[in-house]
Amino acid sequence: MFGKLIDILKKNPKKIVFTEGTDPRILEASARLLSGTFLTPVLIGNEAEIRAAAEDAGFNIRGAEIYDPETYDQMDAMVEKMVELRKGKMTADECRATLRKGNYFGTMLVAMGIADSLLGGATYSTADTVRPALQLVKTKPGNKIVSSCFILVRPYATGGNMVLAMADCAINIDPTEDELVEIASETVKCAQIFGVDPKVAFLSYSTFGSGKGPAVDKMRNAAEKAKAAMPEVPIEGELQFDAAVSPRVAETKCPESAVAGYANTFIFPDISAGNIGYKIAQRLGSFEAYGPILLGLNAPINDLSRGCNAQEVYSMAIITAALA
Repeated sequence: MFGKLIDILKKNPKKIVFTEGTDPRILEASARLLSGTFLTPVLIGNEAEIRAAAEDAGFNIRGAEIYDPETYDQMDAMVEKMVELRKGKMTADECRATLRKGNYFGTMLVAMGIADSLLGGATYSTADTVRPALQLVKTKPGNKIVSSCFILVRPYATGGNMVLAMADCAINIDPTEDELVEIASETVKCAQIFGVDPKVAFLSYSTFGSGKGPAVDKMRNAAEKAKAAMPEVPIEGELQFDAAVSPRVAETKCPESAVAGYANTFIFPDISAGNIGYKIAQRLGSFEAYGPILLGLNAPINDLSRGCNAQEVYSMAIITAALA
């Protein structure tokens, strides 16, 4: 899977901002990325401190770009642009003070086109990564929300990988029918980048009316709206998970469905179901889980777990940049 993403980046190399430039995990991943020549790390922080941290840890970051908010020579232009983006909600002085923070400064580098993507969260919270993205990069035209998906990967015994997409597992707590349609649309696009031919299941505790209730109605109605919005994509709902993935169960519960039994892109009714679902797959199903991948923004910005390791930083950097 990563070979395909690296091929994409080799054809069109990108720049990715790391908001925590002195973190040893970031430096290790940056050194590895630089050796591949398909992605340029942009490190935020004091240059002397970043170089000293890299030298102490034995990482070669020659070729990385380093920006220090305290000495950035285009800060006036950045402040002016941020005032414009905040549309009167912040004064120039407030913007200047806020831009001393690496998360806001890094996001503005993306908003101004100086970098293509951003990966934060090694020490920042998810909110501290998402909030600047919403305020400065904002959602794509036609999109009303930011959502997320996880890509789950597990090797087949015969070679190759099973690749699944699950959404929304991290951002929207209780999405409406229309928000579920937008989540599904963005997840389909993301899944395709990872080589998935999406077969989309809107999940529920009911299959085609076997259960009743507002939550069932929500998923059934969202599936119908998604079918109308994406007629070229195989979509089914509402489906129980076993009917979505087991051909034997699907033959019994919904034999006429082209998706049931073979779904690979899963839309959950709420964040509880999504978060629990992907973690069950990760911990009990031996899937590698990549994400959350933020969807719907004007540029790729993603969040790391504060417990991440350098390998996870490296993998998420490739994923994030390939979406640019």
